[in-house]
Order: sequence, then structure tokens, then C-alpha cells
Amino acid sequence: MHIMLYNIKKQLKETGELKMNKVPNHVAIILDGNGRWATNRGLIRSMGHKAGADTIIKMAEYIFKRGVKVFSVFAFSTENFKRSAEEVNFLMNLFIQLFRDKAEVLNKENIKVVFSGRRSLLDKKVIKAMEDLEELTKNNEYIFNMCLSYGGQIEIVDAVKRIINEGVKAEDIDQLTFKKYLYQELPDIDLVIRTSGEMRISNFMLYQMAYAEFFFTKTLWPDYSEKDFEEAVDSFNNRERRFGGINNNK
Repeated sequence: MHIMLYNIKKQLKETGELKMNKVPNHVAIILDGNGRWATNRGLIRSMGHKAGADTIIKMAEYIFKRGVKVFSVFAFSTENFKRSAEEVNFLMNLFIQLFRDKAEVLNKENIKVVFSGRRSLLDKKVIKAMEDLEELTKNNEYIFNMCLSYGGQIEIVDAVKRIINEGVKAEDIDQLTFKKYLYQELPDIDLVIRTSGEMRISNFMLYQMAYAEFFFTKTLWPDYSEKDFEEAVDSFNNRERRFGGINNNK
């Protein structure tokens, strides 16, 4: 929290008054740059993924302490299965280790972990580690949505299939009803952050980010810090969110 306290002191010194930033309710981050982080240091790509995994937990703890209620991360896409078998296997084992090693920390911090994605594409050992973490943290307050084996278009297709299978009548379907058939029923995303300098959404949570604000940073994910997040929140607070309407005061 020292970054936030520093910003408050700086603001008071410069302006003599304190303007409190609004904290976005649902923040989503597209984690990017693990491989480049490792390459820049002369390391193999797997070391970048390991460093990136550590950053996920560190930033989740900080982001929830800042007042964010829902935090979604794009950890592994359905397209990522196209990578080499060696890299995919390393990542799957890394997820298992991460879920088991950090389970007690997440639970202690009152963080509820949920997963979005097609579990049918995952190994049984990965699914078991996911289910154990979900069960342990199911009664906690803050929602940490980890998108694993995930694709935004596939999520919409899977939602349509569930609606058809349950025999829901067309006239009973609206935006809120449809949302109930997504992998997780979550509030709309307020702020989307993408690291590493790339400026695209890569098939991530397409339905949920309809009116999200976007922030792109050149910071590679393993280097992402509290300061980087505060920069994104500051930018978010300088946006005027009209949701398709107009500001009649201007």
C-alpha cells in the first residue's frame, strides 16, 4: 500500500487538497511479455512464465487491497495449445504448483478463486488442482477469475449451447439472462489492462468488456508492479464514462 500512500502525500503537497480516485469494481488484465522478459535476460521462456506466475499472486493481493472486488486474468488461451508440447506441459505443471502452493495465502486474504474456460481440454491433474482451490476458497469475498483454457468467442458459443440444451425460450433471453450462461456470472469489466506494449484484446472476455476502459503499458508482465497499476487507475479516473449517452453538462 506504500504506493497509494505516496500518491496521497504527493497530491496534498502539490494541491493542498485530496481528490480520492474511484477504484474500478472489475479489473481484467491480459498478461503478456513473459517470454520476452526471459529472452531479454538470456533465460529460457519457462523462467519467464515462472516469474509471471509469481507476479499474478503478488498483484492479486495488492489489487484487492486497493478495493477492487473482481479481478480477472488471461492466464492461458485455447490458442495457446498451439505452442510446443514442452512449453504447454511446463505451463500446466506450473499452474498445478501455483494453485497448490498459494492456496492458503489466497484463502487467508479472503480471495475466492473461480476459473473460466473449457475444462475438457485440460489434463485431469490440472482440473483436480483447480477444483481443490475453488472448494477451499468458495466462501471468500473477493473474486479472482482465472481464465485458463479460455477463448472469448468459444465462451459465447458454449453459452448458446447451454441455453439451447436447457430449452430457454427465445423471448426469455436478454443481456442479463445471457450473462448467466457464461462460464462465470460476473459484473461487467470496468478496466482492461494489457502489458508488454501489445494493443489488442486477443479474444479475451468479449461479452463482459462491452463498455470497459482500456489501458496499455509497455511493462512486461513479470515486471508489473503496484506503481504500474496505480498509473492505470489514475488514467481510468481521467476518463468520462458515458456508456453510449452524452454529458448534458457540456
